[in-house]
Amino acid sequence: METNGQPTKRSKWTIASSLMAKRTFNPIRTVVDGMKLEPNPDKDLISLSIGDPTVFGNLGPSQEMKDAVVSALNSGKSNGYAPSVGYEHARAAVAKRFSTPDIPLKSKDVVFACGCSEALEMAILVLANPGQNVLIPKPGFSLYWTICQAYGIDSKHYNLLPERSWEIDLDHLESLIDENTSCIVVNNPSNPCGSVFTKDHILDICSVARRHKLPIIADEVYADMVFSESEFHSVSSLSEEIPVLTCGGLAKRFLCPGWRMGWIIMQSRTGAFDEEIRHGLFNLSTRVLGPCTLIQAALPDIFDNSSPEFYSHAMEVFESNAKLAYKTLKQIKGLNPIMPQGAMYLMCGLDPSYFADITDDQDFVEKLMCEESVFCLPAKVFEYPNYFRIVLSVPPEKVKTACQRIEEFCLRHSKQK
Repeated sequence: METNGQPTKRSKWTIASSLMAKRTFNPIRTVVDGMKLEPNPDKDLISLSIGDPTVFGNLGPSQEMKDAVVSALNSGKSNGYAPSVGYEHARAAVAKRFSTPDIPLKSKDVVFACGCSEALEMAILVLANPGQNVLIPKPGFSLYWTICQAYGIDSKHYNLLPERSWEIDLDHLESLIDENTSCIVVNNPSNPCGSVFTKDHILDICSVARRHKLPIIADEVYADMVFSESEFHSVSSLSEEIPVLTCGGLAKRFLCPGWRMGWIIMQSRTGAFDEEIRHGLFNLSTRVLGPCTLIQAALPDIFDNSSPEFYSHAMEVFESNAKLAYKTLKQIKGLNPIMPQGAMYLMCGLDPSYFADITDDQDFVEKLMCEESVFCLPAKVFEYPNYFRIVLSVPPEKVKTACQRIEEFCLRHSKQK
């Protein structure tokens, strides 16, 4: 503060948080932290809410992955700073793994980030300015909205259709596009829905992007995590001339979210990312200087040495749990589960009119926790009220017990006892 060119003394401490800090909050934390969550002390807690496949100890990184990290540590070569975009040999490993005949990748096409969450932030920030808008799914991962809100970027939610296994409502998506739209975020396989888009549906999404000359941010952290009757198609493999920033990481597929290893892949057949976007991502990477150098150094061996059985075992757990949960919940009046095709989640619809004293999804989750010690996530955190999400990575016996408790809870609260 100055008066007549001279600084004045403050009479008291007046330290305000920044505008960005005030605008930043995660709906999941806001809702969950405000809930009345007191589990029933007579029943062991079964948490079906956290998207961390390692929580119960039944799933985790392979021995080959752990050996790769130990080898990187013992080499003594990865204790310092790496280039902000990441080690060249590690980025080359990502490029090799995700190259296709149509879009061969090089290390320069990959930028590392501290988990897929930071990759998504960088992808949004390199494409959108304050006042522009980004199209994001509803229901969808709340971080998309959180990032936009913090940086003064508008977000518009396009609808997913539960009656069509959570496909995008393409007409609604296209109706949201205007002169200020910067990009479309596509999450496939989906959190929270567990949906996996067909090849034809991705082609239809790409047709919308092509008509409006919009790039796509493909959140594919659940890439290849599909059940036995589904097939994964990356957006970039079908995008033709549409430029795609693909965000991924080790967290889910490799069962190690705490390792914080993510990446952005620049994929464009027309070279649309060759100058400004590539340079912009490199600039953004200098803010944090990349993820843990030990994990970077281990990445080539992680890719090369992880066995097919490591991947298939986890997916067998997810699919078996999905079928068990779907079969049980489908028989409960007032609930409408949507069978997933991949990832590690199931969304279940809730009709409060079937219940005597349940008002909405948050009320359902709170009372379920207090009475049955089963914790699900209310879908209002995904902008989709009167659904709840359950995580499918827990041991099968806990899924069975949790579903039995949910059934007992619903019968106890039913109008027709």
